[in-house]
Amino acid sequence: MSTTQNESGLRRIIRSASAYVPQVPKPKKKISLTEKFVWTGIALLAYLVMGQIPLYGVTEDPRFDFLAFARVIFAAQQGTLMELGIGPIVTAGLLMQLLKGSDLIRLDFKNPDDRSLFTSATKIVTIIVIVAEGALYGVAVYGPLVDGPQVIAAVVMQLIFASFLVMLMDELVQKGWGIGSGLSLFIMAGIAQTILWSVFSPLPAGDGGSVGIALYSVQVGLDGHFGDAFFRSGGQLPSIFALSLTIGVILVLVYIEGIHVDIPIVSTKYRGFTAVYPIKLLYTSVIPVILASALIANAVFMGQMMWANYNPNNTNPFFNWIAQFDQKSSQTPTGGILYYITSPRTIDHVVQDPARAVIYVIFFTAIVTVFSRLWVELGGLSAKTAARNLLDADVQVPGFRRSEGSVEGLLNRYIPALTIVSGVIIGLLASLSDLLGVFGSGTGILLMVNIMVSYYQTLVKEQVDTYMPKLAALLGRK
Repeated sequence: MSTTQNESGLRRIIRSASAYVPQVPKPKKKISLTEKFVWTGIALLAYLVMGQIPLYGVTEDPRFDFLAFARVIFAAQQGTLMELGIGPIVTAGLLMQLLKGSDLIRLDFKNPDDRSLFTSATKIVTIIVIVAEGALYGVAVYGPLVDGPQVIAAVVMQLIFASFLVMLMDELVQKGWGIGSGLSLFIMAGIAQTILWSVFSPLPAGDGGSVGIALYSVQVGLDGHFGDAFFRSGGQLPSIFALSLTIGVILVLVYIEGIHVDIPIVSTKYRGFTAVYPIKLLYTSVIPVILASALIANAVFMGQMMWANYNPNNTNPFFNWIAQFDQKSSQTPTGGILYYITSPRTIDHVVQDPARAVIYVIFFTAIVTVFSRLWVELGGLSAKTAARNLLDADVQVPGFRRSEGSVEGLLNRYIPALTIVSGVIIGLLASLSDLLGVFGSGTGILLMVNIMVSYYQTLVKEQVDTYMPKLAALLGRK
């Protein structure tokens, strides 16, 4: 009885609070595909501009970049309004998804009121996380670098305001004004920006040429040393070899994304309507890679904190066993356990310490596989949940009884095995890509390709809605 009363009280609080939360209204009329492209472009342009505006009041970069290992995932740019990127929004979203998938939140998502309640709760949690992360990060990271509490308050307000704008831009895109997801759009833009910068950047590099491999190739080609463009400065700078690997990894991922097992289904609502239920080879998508990367990033962050406070000279035997860092550049570990669970990043480093490379690949692949298994259960992707969703969609599998147990038994032939296989494949692809030094990192390439495929599928649906409205109505999208 008390539990029910607590839930009712929580529902009232969420509904009352949501009335004061700014909302992006849904379009009152159907938005054309051209208009959606325009609004999506506006949101993307705003994100890119914010990523180039430095934080007011900050005159130097922090000694430690605590988000270095997560900037690809969070679409973040150090020292700018996009310092936190989409981090607070992703954190709040994952928290709510885990609560939902583990049934700690008891909601009936077939009920419009419960769906609306969950959306409102997610937005409230997102705002709380934005304020908390903005305040903590601003005070802890930039506080020692600025003079006076007024400047610290200004930095904190900039971080909170920028993250709040990103939340609204994501809502703008998702509510029908744009195409797809704003967060996915920003991640893809950040990774694509890194790749384009590696190819076309005109800035000077340490080897006397340009950073971008395109201009550098022209420079060394005119000097008759075109072969120098294949490998550069120990693999730290963009090269033709790294560009070729990046293209190769993208092509492999696009091919793998198209592999799936098709289970025939028929509609119990519309006589004669048949389709297939595809189970992708990469069943768990890239979420496990994100979780594994976040785990390693947090481990390195904690290692940096412990090293800075207890072992700054690498003289403590116990902490040396955990992690050692270079005193001049403390971004990546140079010894201890953390050294072996982080990527060597370049082929030269792999050659210098192949044992580290092997241990990293095995560790990362194992962690991604474990997270794949967990995400299937917590993220609502299990065979039981998939069977329930199929039945709720008024479809059934020919030759099988229309019962949850029967359909679940069929799906159990594929989903558990594909969960493990997808974890191993994406873990190996991400870790090996990092070792080979692809542009944008292995995790970044995985994210970008996955998002691009998702956008392609979304555009196909949008075209069906626009040019074949009757078919769209049959599929339940209108």
